[in-house]
Amino acid sequence: MKNYIQFADHLSTWVGKGFAWCIIVLCFGTVYEVVVGYVFNAPTLWNFDFSLQMYGALFIMAGAYTLSTEAHVRGDVIYRLFAVKTQAKIDLVLYFLFFFPGVTALALSGLDYAHNAWMTKETSWNSPAQIQIYMSKSLIPAAGFLLIIQGISEVMRCIIAIRTGHWPSRLVVAEETEKILMRASQEDSKADVI
Repeated sequence: MKNYIQFADHLSTWVGKGFAWCIIVLCFGTVYEVVVGYVFNAPTLWNFDFSLQMYGALFIMAGAYTLSTEAHVRGDVIYRLFAVKTQAKIDLVLYFLFFFPGVTALALSGLDYAHNAWMTKETSWNSPAQIQIYMSKSLIPAAGFLLIIQGISEVMRCIIAIRTGHWPSRLVVAEETEKILMRASQEDSKADVI
C-alpha cells in the first residue's frame, strides 16, 4: 500500500507542478494582450480563448495535486476533534459515497466529451479566431483518471490510519493558516522567554 501511495503522490505532484507553469504562460499572454491592445492599438483575436484554455488546464489538472496535499477546502469544525481512526472511517465512507461516483462520472463522460471534440475537430465559439479546443478537452478525462488514482491512494491512507491510529506521511503538506500562525506564536513566546 505504501508503494502505491508514494507512486500516486509523486504522479500527482509531478502533474500539478507541471501544469502550474500555465500560470506563467497565462501571465505572459495577458501582458502581451495588454501591450499590443493598449500601446499598439492592435488587440488579438486569439488571446481570450488562449487565456481561457490556460486557466482551464491549470484548474482542472491541479485537482489530484490538491487532493494529495490535503489542500481542498474542508469544513472540519467538528471533524478535527475526532480521533484519527474515526476521521479515517468518516473519510473512507465519504470517498465511496461521493468522491468515486463523481470522479468516475467525470472521467467516463469526459472520455465521450473529448472523443466527440476530436471527431469534429471542435473550435471555440467564443471568439472570431475559432481556436481549436479539442486538444484541451482531452484534459477532462485525464484529470478524472488522475483523481481516481489519487483517490485510491487516499483510501489506502484511510485503511492505514484505521489500523495504526496515525495518518501516513505525505510527500507535500498544505498547512492550514491556523497551524502556521499557532506555530509562529509559540516560537515568538519561546523567543520572549529567552
